[in-house]
Amino acid sequence: MDSDSIPVTGVDDLDKHLQDLLADPSLPLQAKLFDDVELQLTDANIPPLIPRLLPKITDILKQYQQDPAMLCSLAIRLLRPLNFTQVMSLASEDAIIQALRSPAPSANLLAMAVLEKAAKSPSEAAILAMMKNVISNFIEQWLSAPQVEVGEKGSRVLGDLLDVDCDTRPHDGLSLNGMEIAVRRPPGQGLLWRRIFQDRDIYGLLLSLCSVGPHQNADGGLSAQQLTLAQGRLFRVMPRLAALNLGAVARTDFSDLNQRYVHVDGNQGLLHFTALHMIDKEDMLMHLTLIDFFETLLSIQRITPFSTFKMETLQKLLRDATAQDTALKAAILSLPDRTVPEEAGDLRSFIGSLIRP
Repeated sequence: MDSDSIPVTGVDDLDKHLQDLLADPSLPLQAKLFDDVELQLTDANIPPLIPRLLPKITDILKQYQQDPAMLCSLAIRLLRPLNFTQVMSLASEDAIIQALRSPAPSANLLAMAVLEKAAKSPSEAAILAMMKNVISNFIEQWLSAPQVEVGEKGSRVLGDLLDVDCDTRPHDGLSLNGMEIAVRRPPGQGLLWRRIFQDRDIYGLLLSLCSVGPHQNADGGLSAQQLTLAQGRLFRVMPRLAALNLGAVARTDFSDLNQRYVHVDGNQGLLHFTALHMIDKEDMLMHLTLIDFFETLLSIQRITPFSTFKMETLQKLLRDATAQDTALKAAILSLPDRTVPEEAGDLRSFIGSLIRP
């Protein structure tokens, strides 16, 4: 008998337990039932279990008030063989939003695992781009969640989604020191980029969650610790986004939002906000994070295709950033001395073309 055709033992008991939880969501989860079934799951034996178990898990999650980690873990395993479109035929946008808004990190990670599936193809990323409320709640939870693992997952998912959706891309992909920045694949449709960077509400949400100002301590605003986390997450993802589509992150149509959150006129985009206006430079830890951001940005931009726009954008950015910041300038100029020897010469030349000692 094919091993994949052997029934999964314990499913009947788990199914009954799920029925009981539907009737009374205050019941404690029986860990052994979940573990026994989950350990047996393979891509071959999962499909018949999806219609049997997943709708019940989804309904339980809507009303379950305790830690749903076991429910979410099983749901992620059951969803593994499905693509984004198939998952969204089983779960509503409202269910995804509810999971994103949950105080339980396991529910956030489940929702992000669903969105991550849209990064498998440009057409599915384009479908996700139509779900404005889902994107908005994803951005908010990515930046504001206190848990490190939620922030890291969100950064990875956002980068992968914008990678597959990018409508201009290098032919050979991009990688630096073993880190994949852009995968070699056909161009995407750019709909998700437009949803995030050309939608006033979502672009304004990015600025409001990461900028210091009166709104920060307003009702529903981020605490000082959460603001630091949000800024750190934007710092980490921005070099990858700038490598994928520098124009999208270097310019914005919403100069009035710049004025509101950053008190700067003009159409400078999210890259300039991140690099020049986001943090309090008196905060030593955040200033070190800013230096690390610039070092990563320049190391990656060195290997992206040449363009006059790129060079002019980076020259102005560095001129503005280092004008009053000698520590940042010194760190950038010494970066080639701290990189791997085979890349040091090229990096020194690149930095030399952007900034004067």
